[in-house]
Amino acid sequence: MQVRAVAKDIGIPPRKMRLVTNAVKGLRVSEALAVLQFLPNGGAQPVSKVVASAAANAENNYNLDPDNLYILNITADDGFRIKRVKPRSHGRAARILRRYCHVTVVVSDDPADRR
Repeated sequence: MQVRAVAKDIGIPPRKMRLVTNAVKGLRVSEALAVLQFLPNGGAQPVSKVVASAAANAENNYNLDPDNLYILNITADDGFRIKRVKPRSHGRAARILRRYCHVTVVVSDDPADRR
């Protein structure tokens, strides 16, 4: 059975978050949490929380064993952008985009889903 968890509006750009999500894609949940604990990237903590939330959803809502779960799919999608203006010389302006992302984790315990 596939169970998912979503974290929205994380203040890290999706491009940087994908470095973290690609490191744990396909791993068991326990292994992924161990890897995320020692990653130096700033996105490791929010991804760790989402993975733990997906495992808790599977355990509490569907009575699945958390030791048998693995990450089927994990994505970092583009969220909203805060647009700002920074003054530059000679009366010009430069645009600043502060990017946010949404992280979706899908965990499963069925070996047939791994394909």
